[in-house]
Amino acid sequence: MGKLDFLKEKIEELKEKGMYTKIRVLESEQGAWVVINGKRMLNLSSNNYLGLISKKEIKEKAKEAIDKFGVGSGAVRTIAGTNLLHTELEKKLAEFKGAEAVILLQSGILANMATIPLIVGEGDLIFSDELNHASIIDGCRLSKAKIVRYKHIDMNDLKNKLEEYKDYSGRKLIVTDGVFSMDGDIAPLPEIVELAEKYNAITMVDDAHGEGVLGKGGRGILNHFHLEGKVDIDVGTLSKAFGVIGGYVAGSKTLIEYMKQRARPFLFSTSITPADTAALIEAVDILTKSDELVNRLWENSKYIKEKLKNAGFDIGHSQTPITPVIIGDEKKTSKMADRLNEEGVFVQGITYPTVPLGKARIRVMVSASHSKEDLDFGIEKFIKIGKEVGVI
Repeated sequence: MGKLDFLKEKIEELKEKGMYTKIRVLESEQGAWVVINGKRMLNLSSNNYLGLISKKEIKEKAKEAIDKFGVGSGAVRTIAGTNLLHTELEKKLAEFKGAEAVILLQSGILANMATIPLIVGEGDLIFSDELNHASIIDGCRLSKAKIVRYKHIDMNDLKNKLEEYKDYSGRKLIVTDGVFSMDGDIAPLPEIVELAEKYNAITMVDDAHGEGVLGKGGRGILNHFHLEGKVDIDVGTLSKAFGVIGGYVAGSKTLIEYMKQRARPFLFSTSITPADTAALIEAVDILTKSDELVNRLWENSKYIKEKLKNAGFDIGHSQTPITPVIIGDEKKTSKMADRLNEEGVFVQGITYPTVPLGKARIRVMVSASHSKEDLDFGIEKFIKIGKEVGVI
């Protein structure tokens, strides 16, 4: 008997409970429609909010960067892995975000895990929304600080917990997602900033699903609430609305300078490729020049939300283009996702541990690249399968 044979039982258990994730392999570029197993399917699963993945100008910039700089960065940023493109992107992102400075990292996950342990440690406190992203949770655990969870976007609960620890001698950090990825609701950032000032706490927001979505031209949650310069640490990802890969932290020059000295992913992992970096520069330029794509995204979001809600689906309380179709039962969710895929709509059932038990759902993700005809096709299939499976 093999030492890891116990994993077979765990896999079978996941399948039995309807919580086994089937990984689909795309055979085309990711756009409004994709090809999977030779079949053309409407794509309602992607974080490609603005359709930038397949934008011609962005692809051309990536190709030019390969010709000039090669395919890889060759080293960590502090040794030989920083090229002109990295510094240019950091400067453009800082301008776009209205921040003093930015540090570029390999992913949004690593941005959280790099930052939190640098800011707080043993003897310090972290006040964390109970539905924060896994990367925030992991960053908090790595810090070894005491974690105090507050009820989801409940400012009374956060205030009570801050009051409970008001005389605590260590540093205090309040950390939250900006947009919560499974429900699409927005953190009440103005109230968080107000409480942080009252209780002398550092503020940090992970704006992964707000970048390219909220604020003027997709500048994010700080711009949305007019809080530039009032949140201490602004973390973002470059793999969703920006359409490429990577993460960043925006903040004061002092914060970024220290991170470039001590942030472990920056120090110990090769920097993102020249092609990725050049593509991101072009993406930032596109959003800086026009808010057309962001406006189209919101139009599509409003359209599909109204249609699904009117059809009788539970779409929760999303305030953003993220549209959860909440089913609850894991097996029923898995069956509905499978049937939608059979009908030509690419979606994934989302179950525990990504969401709590009994809160299984299909997360519908529209993009600026979808036409009304695309969305009507998806809505028609959702209604057909929803009735078939007994969801509506």
